[in-house]
Amino acid sequence: MRHQPDPSSVFAAEIAFNRLVRDKGQWTAFRETAADDAIMFVPERVLAKQWLKGRADPAQPVSWTPSTIYVSCDGNMAASTGNWTRADGAVGYFTTIWRRDKKGAWKWVVDHGDTLAQPRKASEFLIGKVASCKPRPEGEAALVPPVDDSLIWSADAAPDGGRHVTVRMWNGSAYNMVIDDRVAGDGA
Repeated sequence: MRHQPDPSSVFAAEIAFNRLVRDKGQWTAFRETAADDAIMFVPERVLAKQWLKGRADPAQPVSWTPSTIYVSCDGNMAASTGNWTRADGAVGYFTTIWRRDKKGAWKWVVDHGDTLAQPRKASEFLIGKVASCKPRPEGEAALVPPVDDSLIWSADAAPDGGRHVTVRMWNGSAYNMVIDDRVAGDGA
């Protein structure tokens, strides 16, 4: 099903998710908003619902604010990125990959982030970008088409705990790298 490719709907999903974390608890909210095949990094890559099952909510949940949202041409895939803060004062960044479910609701499929010494610089305004709907030339193969192939992502983990999450967005003639999150491993 094609939806309006609207970054504000993803922003609304982020706000609702953040509110659910505050109201019901961090891991409870993550369980309720995850797609069945969602993955997260702890730091190794795990199936989210399996890892979250029965996990107690922390007393003080994390809080976050998206700064940039990318949406596929058909409005079914999105990626959001921004900064997070914990009650202990720690800061970091996050990237969330979203996919619409059969009812049209946004569910997250990838949750990734890391701590930083200082938050990433963010715009004063939310930035929303939509992928081009212009088709690729005949005969060009898709890299990894999730729903349509205008927003593609990868999420990899190394045995040493290193992680790499990328999001590429179709601009009408090529893919632009819009998110390139790399976390070094422990070197083990």
